[in-house]
Amino acid sequence: MLKAALVGCVGSTALAAEMIARSADWSLELIVTLELEAAGRHSDFVDLNDIASTAGARIFRTINSNGVDCLDAIAQSGADFIFVIGWSQICREEFMNLKPGKIIGYHPSPLPRLRGRAALPWTILLNEPITAGSLMWLGDDVDNGDLIDQQFFHVAPNETAETLYARHQAALAVMLERSLKLLAAGNAPRLQQDERYATYAAKRIPADGLIDWRAAAADIDRLVRAVGKPYPGAFTYDRGERLTVWRSTFLPDAGRYHATEGQIVDQTEEHFTVMTGDGLLRVEDWESGANKRPRLHSILGSL
Repeated sequence: MLKAALVGCVGSTALAAEMIARSADWSLELIVTLELEAAGRHSDFVDLNDIASTAGARIFRTINSNGVDCLDAIAQSGADFIFVIGWSQICREEFMNLKPGKIIGYHPSPLPRLRGRAALPWTILLNEPITAGSLMWLGDDVDNGDLIDQQFFHVAPNETAETLYARHQAALAVMLERSLKLLAAGNAPRLQQDERYATYAAKRIPADGLIDWRAAAADIDRLVRAVGKPYPGAFTYDRGERLTVWRSTFLPDAGRYHATEGQIVDQTEEHFTVMTGDGLLRVEDWESGANKRPRLHSILGSL
């Protein structure tokens, strides 16, 4: 039976932990995860304590997976393979030397496309028609390692961060089901990525969710879908109070309304409609810190 150490702190980590733990060929020895005090760093953080307990795995909490104490914990676990799934920190040389050629990562994109950060939001923002999850051997640079497996699927025109997240979970489950058996048998592939097709996704922060009402309604709707739950959400300000938009629909503007960009032109109990730089955006689910409904004809914007 092969021993595994797992590093991560989000939904995909929890899925991997459960699948490794119940595999007949594997024993989950250690889960390296984030200190609870730092959980706010990840909007999709999952506490893995119960999963570790059920699996009989030791849990080690850290904010630095390259620290000496963390490296010692992994070395002492006796792991045959290290899985890094749902962990944003770069694995430095000392980490990679723990198990050369036996460290496996997961990335929610069709590598070599969209290497880097925030691949799920960028998939929607770029209006990608097809995406994939990629299981890989960790390489010497960001997401450039040889591929073990990929699971492709179409991206729906109304895809949201939440639905895309769930579909990546399903893709990861399929790949782990296949690959854990191949790894145990010593038959897992190493398929080199084609550098000609490599692209890189830049880091995104919560402030990037600020809505620019001068943009087209379709683009704003795409932002809403890209940064919605489990992420912090797209937002604007109404009378100085932050207003987070969770769901919207873009509408054509037939010239019925003459209004300033960001101005609310229609309102019901269920939604309100805002003029944009091109078309109208109907806001159907929103949240205000002050619990106030925006006023008809209010102009939304930044502080």
